[in-house]
Amino acid sequence: MMWPASQASKILTFLLFTIVVYCIYMDTFLFLRIQNYKIDVFDVYNDTQQESSTHRISRPSYEEVTWVPCSINPLCHPTVKALMVDHINHYIYGPLCAIIDIGLGISEKALFLTPNMISFSHVIVAFIGAKLLTCQNLAARRIAIVLFQIRMFLDDLDGHVARERKHIKGERSEVGTIGYWVDGICDLIGVVAMMVGICLYLKNNPPRRGYKGTPSSTLPYHQLKEINSTEDIEKDHTTDIGISYKTKVTFQRIAQVIVLFSGQMVLSSLAWNRYIDIYQDMLENCTDYEVLRRQSTFRSGRFFFATGLWRIVNPHSYIHLLSLAVFCDKTWGFLRTVHYSGYICLVITVATSEFLVDNFRTYVVNG
Repeated sequence: MMWPASQASKILTFLLFTIVVYCIYMDTFLFLRIQNYKIDVFDVYNDTQQESSTHRISRPSYEEVTWVPCSINPLCHPTVKALMVDHINHYIYGPLCAIIDIGLGISEKALFLTPNMISFSHVIVAFIGAKLLTCQNLAARRIAIVLFQIRMFLDDLDGHVARERKHIKGERSEVGTIGYWVDGICDLIGVVAMMVGICLYLKNNPPRRGYKGTPSSTLPYHQLKEINSTEDIEKDHTTDIGISYKTKVTFQRIAQVIVLFSGQMVLSSLAWNRYIDIYQDMLENCTDYEVLRRQSTFRSGRFFFATGLWRIVNPHSYIHLLSLAVFCDKTWGFLRTVHYSGYICLVITVATSEFLVDNFRTYVVNG
C-alpha cells in the first residue's frame, strides 16, 4: 500500500465525488451554452446563405460572455465529436492540454515536435505501465495506472496540437488522414498493452474463488455468499465467519473474461466512431441540407441525449473504469461483473442510437 487503506479510501471517495459533480455541472452548462449562444459551424453557413437578420443576431457569441478564455474553455466550440468525447478527456484533459500547450508553446514554437511523435511517445509510456501492471505490489500497479492516465493525456495532446497547427476550432475526426490512422493505431497498442499487463498479473496471482458461511453451516455452496478475491478471504479470517475454499480461478477463465471485456471495447470503439461519422456528415459536413434544420437538430435535447449516451459508453470510459478498479485492487471483481452485462448496455445504446439517427435523418433531409 502507498498509504493507509482508510486514508486512501477517503481521498479516493472525495476525488470521485468531486469529479462526478464537476462533470454534471459542465454537462449542464454545455447544454445551456448550445441552446443560448452561437455555434461556429452553423454561423458560417448562416452568413453564406444570407439568412434574415433575426436568425443571425438572435443569439450572442459565447466568447463575448464567458470569463474563461476560449483557448482553454471546453464549452466554447461545441462540435459533434466534442459532444461524444468522454467527460474526463473533454472536461479535464482537454483544458489541461491547452494550458500546457500555451505554457510550453508546443504548437507555435516546438515545430520539430509533431503530433505523430507525441502519439509514439505515449506508446512507450504504455509499455512501461504494462510492465508495472504485472507486479504483485499494489503500489507498483497504482503507479502503472497513473502512467496510463498520462498516456491518455498524451493521446489528447497530439490531437490538440494537430488542430492548433491547422487552426481548427473544436474536436473533429479527420477520417482517412495519416494522423487519424497513426493516432488510432498507437491508441490500440496502448490499450492492448494494458490488457496484456492485467492478464499476466491475474495469471501469476490468480484470484481465489470461495464461499462464506459459518463453520457449522450445512448449506450447499450455491446458498452461501460467493467471494472472489484473496483480500476478502484474508479479511474474513479475523471474524467468526468460516471460509470454504473451492478453487483458484483458472487461467482459461481469466483469459475468457479479459477477451470478452476487450471485445466490448472493440465494439464500443467501432460504434462510437461510426456515429461520430454519421452525425458529422449529417450536421456539419453536408451543405445540401437546410442549415436551420441541421442547427435545430444539433440544439435539440434529443441530440444531446443521443451524444450523451456515447459520452458514457465509449472505449475511453471503459479504460477509466478499469483503471479505477485496478487502482482499488478490485480488478477481477470488476472484469467478472461487466464481461457479460457490459454487452447488454452496449446493445441498448446502439439500438437507441439507431432509432434516433433515423429520426434525425428524416427531419434533416425531409423537414
